[in-house]
Amino acid sequence: MNRREALSSVALLLGGTLIGSTAFLTGCKTSGTDSGISFSPEEINFLNEVGETILPATSTPGAKEAKVGEFMSVYVKDCYEAKDQVIFKEGFKKLDEASKKKNNKTFLESTPAERTALLVDIDKEAKEYQKNKKQDDPNHYFRMFKELTLFGFFTSEVGATKALRYVAVPGKYEGCIPYNKGDKAWG
Repeated sequence: MNRREALSSVALLLGGTLIGSTAFLTGCKTSGTDSGISFSPEEINFLNEVGETILPATSTPGAKEAKVGEFMSVYVKDCYEAKDQVIFKEGFKKLDEASKKKNNKTFLESTPAERTALLVDIDKEAKEYQKNKKQDDPNHYFRMFKELTLFGFFTSEVGATKALRYVAVPGKYEGCIPYNKGDKAWG
């Protein structure tokens, strides 16, 4: 199974709830996705830092080691509609503005603790927004950042093999396997 097939399987398991999943599942761009968007190395680094704040390295690797910034840049460019691409890119400014308001410095200048506190606040804001969102309202930029961080990490080699239990060639199906508290989930 190659990475594309694995990502398709994960997207199907998630019920196609990811923003941009329609284009991803069909394997082609939907109309309106070619906005000419591109990401600079600085923006990819910014996304890696956001990802690392969401999924920091502990006894397992973090999002930065899985290169979620590169993953996000490709996914947004290839799978998001133009309107969502614009919202995603505007998220860089909005996140820095929120950081300046809360910490008097940009997101990248903030300490890891300040970054975490900021993202916890923005995550609450995004959840409230999603709860009250109408059909035609735009998506929240932080939901996109968070979804792609988790999706990119757990479908990467690093995430699947070092953060989850992984069997390259699984054997028979066992529907009921004992789970002990603290065991890793299966990749």
